[in-house]
Amino acid sequence: MANPQDARSSQSTFAPETYLADCPPASSRETLVDQAKRVLNMEADALRAIADRLGESFEYAIELLLGCQGKVVVTGIGKSGHIGNKIAATLASTGTPAFFVHPAELRHGDFGMLEERDLVIALSYSGETAEIKQVLDPIKRMGLKVIALTGAPQSTLAKHSEVVIDVAIEREACPFNLAPTTSTTATLAMADAMAIVLMTRKGFRAEDFARRHPGGSLGQQLVSVRDVMRVGLQMPQVSQTATYNDVLAEIDAKRLGFAVVIDEEERLKGIITDGDLRRSLVKWGQSAFEKTAAEISTANPKTINSDALAVEALKLMEKHAISDLIILDEKSRPEGLIHLKDLLRAGII
Repeated sequence: MANPQDARSSQSTFAPETYLADCPPASSRETLVDQAKRVLNMEADALRAIADRLGESFEYAIELLLGCQGKVVVTGIGKSGHIGNKIAATLASTGTPAFFVHPAELRHGDFGMLEERDLVIALSYSGETAEIKQVLDPIKRMGLKVIALTGAPQSTLAKHSEVVIDVAIEREACPFNLAPTTSTTATLAMADAMAIVLMTRKGFRAEDFARRHPGGSLGQQLVSVRDVMRVGLQMPQVSQTATYNDVLAEIDAKRLGFAVVIDEEERLKGIITDGDLRRSLVKWGQSAFEKTAAEISTANPKTINSDALAVEALKLMEKHAISDLIILDEKSRPEGLIHLKDLLRAGII
């Protein structure tokens, strides 16, 4: 990114003292919050400016990335290196295999990490960073294509790249125009745009994201109902003609406190809880033992499909103060159930 040695012809008339005159210290006219807002607004303006410059070069870069048969290799030094690490991580987690390598390490053995099928994204705001320039020739000799993210479209890096993504900014947020701030934000945001366009073009789904984030809160949020539901003999179910004693026996055997009621085509017709059995005795007395499951059951129990996220199941349970949900297939047949304990074991709770 930008540094004190960067040559920026577009900023040759910039005077730090003029900038400082417009930025009174917090102890006088400008509060700390005002200062922070000014920095954020400067960076937001820079992002709008680079967005307005997007065109054919961005589209070509996306086509190169889509056509890459190997890995995307991101390289940069200094602040660009820190940004490059984040870019590689974002690409890798959104469906584009990528890794970061330091340009100095490339010159000392790490070229063995690169293959002819790979594609390089090189970061240098000035486009003249010595370490980047020194690896361009061996990269090109390998036949690898280079996408440059730079603020200098006429630089050495730009001239040795297949496509140049212009991330030039008017000035850094630093009052001396020295500390890489707005420039790093612009580069990272542009790479984010590339990653999101790529994942959209590749048809990347939430399920794919979950596979790449099996741990932590992201993985938990993307666990599906199918991953944690109980199936087969674990499902307590009875027919509509089942007797009171049949229902009681099924509830007791499965130890979940309920049984679903299905018709002859195995479609869900209702649910009977142990509470429903007790209430039927209060309502009908001894004659409750003569009632069928269809007569005792409660219609329209809460259900969910197996493709839903487990966190959605939890929200539904919390909303209706229940501890179980029935999972239905496309023909309204129970294919499993999910209990609060299942969500607890999966780390959703």
